[in-house]
Amino acid sequence: MITIRLATFDDVEELQQLISLSVRGLSARYYSQPQIDSAIKYVFGIDSQLITDGTYYVAEKGNTKVGCGGWSKRNTLYGGDQHKDLEDPLLDPSQDAARIRAFFVHPDYARQGIGRKIINVCEDAAKAYGFKSFELGATLPGVPLYEAMGYTAIERIDVILPDKELLGVVKMKKT
Repeated sequence: MITIRLATFDDVEELQQLISLSVRGLSARYYSQPQIDSAIKYVFGIDSQLITDGTYYVAEKGNTKVGCGGWSKRNTLYGGDQHKDLEDPLLDPSQDAARIRAFFVHPDYARQGIGRKIINVCEDAAKAYGFKSFELGATLPGVPLYEAMGYTAIERIDVILPDKELLGVVKMKKT
């Protein structure tokens, strides 16, 4: 049975390992090895603001962390601490879309509904906070899940990383 709970700072080290495993295991069909290595170094990781805000979740099966993801009431669309600006202003739920953020599933547990469960928890929490719509920056392997959950692609963003690798991301929205 999969349980979902709020992440704490005690989870960060294990979640960083989970993120690396997820990206390496699930992105190989979509990105080159240099792109994956660069994305792990410069983009993918924990956004500690989500933990501080109480909007980041961990999915567990027994004592094993099998997934993580969150939502945000702040402006950043994607990326861990190493990728974002120092200031991350709050969004206005009456005008802005909540951000669905930092979703990763352990490759051994992929395609078992874990991502869907975490997204549902996030959307429900964001709605309770007053948000009516959602935006996210999807990696290419995540696009099919988000489309299946009612998200629509708005634009393709080609992120040029500090080492000049290109990371394709799809900005998506759900209303």
